[in-house]
Amino acid sequence: MPDVASDAELLARAAVTLNGHAGALRGLGAAFDAAGRQLFLVGGPVRDAILGRLPHPDAGIAYDLDFTTDARPDEIQKVLRPWADAIWTTGIEFGTIGAARAGVRVEITTFRADTYDQVSRNPEVRFGDRLEDDLVRRDFTVNAMAVRITADGPGEFLDPLGGLEALRARVLDTPAAPETSFGDDPLRMLRAARFVSQLQFSVAPRVLTAIREMAPQMARITPERIAAELDKLILGADPVAGIDLLVQTGLGEQVLPEVGAMQMAIDEHHQHKDVYQHSLTVLRQAIDLEDPDTGPDLVLRWAALLHDIGKPGTRRHEPDGGVSFHHHEVVGAKMTRKRMRALKYSKQMVDDVSQLVYLHLRFHGYADAKGAGKWTDAAVRRYVTDAGPLLSRLHKLVRADCTTRNKRRAARLQANYDHLEQRIAELAAKEDLARVRPDLDGNAIMELLGIPAGPQVGQAWRYLKELRMERGPLEHDEAVAELLAWWQEHGNATD
Repeated sequence: MPDVASDAELLARAAVTLNGHAGALRGLGAAFDAAGRQLFLVGGPVRDAILGRLPHPDAGIAYDLDFTTDARPDEIQKVLRPWADAIWTTGIEFGTIGAARAGVRVEITTFRADTYDQVSRNPEVRFGDRLEDDLVRRDFTVNAMAVRITADGPGEFLDPLGGLEALRARVLDTPAAPETSFGDDPLRMLRAARFVSQLQFSVAPRVLTAIREMAPQMARITPERIAAELDKLILGADPVAGIDLLVQTGLGEQVLPEVGAMQMAIDEHHQHKDVYQHSLTVLRQAIDLEDPDTGPDLVLRWAALLHDIGKPGTRRHEPDGGVSFHHHEVVGAKMTRKRMRALKYSKQMVDDVSQLVYLHLRFHGYADAKGAGKWTDAAVRRYVTDAGPLLSRLHKLVRADCTTRNKRRAARLQANYDHLEQRIAELAAKEDLARVRPDLDGNAIMELLGIPAGPQVGQAWRYLKELRMERGPLEHDEAVAELLAWWQEHGNATD
């Protein structure tokens, strides 16, 4: 957000932004006015309106508008029925009713004045009667501002806790003492790091101190909730800042310990910085390579952050004084799989990120051992086949992994990868590299060898696939001859 001269300018911008939602806001305001109830827009939508980040309804971007009211949940439903196309009550035990009309999604919650047991993050839900009591229980002051909504649309701006001043300073502070706020809900500490990434704000000193002291309380939070916040952080405008806050406060030790552990390993190629700093640079560079038309790539960003987490466990000091990290990509892939499973990610997400970590060093092995001009077609086919649908992401990850300050070495690495992509394109023009399969399928193998479905068919199929990888497409008669020769040599051994 650019510097501004006054609060009036900030609020004028918010008014312009909210006017884009005037139709929905007036309709809701009129419904609650008629019921004799108050309605306030609160939280993220108010903050984002002031920042100019609130999407226009015509932008086609999913965004929920959050409201609070003095009406109780049953009454909220009655007020919404004439207005809404759909209503849902999944959050009713917490006083929240959801609704949608003409593509506009809203969540309306009764004023809350909850108390917490400081053990779980589940509050003892208690409905309140004052807006001020509701706002003070929110996570950060920049999320504790409100706009009164009436039949005339957006109206009075209310900021009893100094949220506008904090927003101007781009600082995250808590409405109550941070120890109380984080004791009520430790997830708020992780949300601080997420907002550092998303909004590019800093953290108030007292909040920073509280996070350092209270980080172990993250053990109260479920893995699913942690993963959801980490994803939002990773997808933010500056995930490096959010990750660094996690690591420097000790919060990362609770939710993603492998990342901070990379500070212990010195990168053999970049003596001026440790593997942790190298990984943050790779994350930045991977983001720079994302397609702006498709937006942030969660899989690529996770792979960039985690690609070298295997280095601390594989570090070896060599006799010549150097440092090596042999097979760190194998160890790192296993560590990635273990951590992401612990955070309850989907199987597809775990597989994709760990496979990219496993493959990220493959190109360097080819280049260092043989040189770009000597790669075999088989090596190129195997590279493409192993990457599968992740190939475009692997291209970006490998390029992002070049962080050397040696301009000649950097140029050589990029030129070698240019050459590899050219080789892939040339082979793809002649072969279907996206589906490298044997020249004979399972049915043909069974017919030619006179064997039933079973392990022998699979062994023959894998042999033909390896042959296809090494030599490219074979003529049918040639593939048959190779299969029969293999069977003659190995058939009895596979019984």
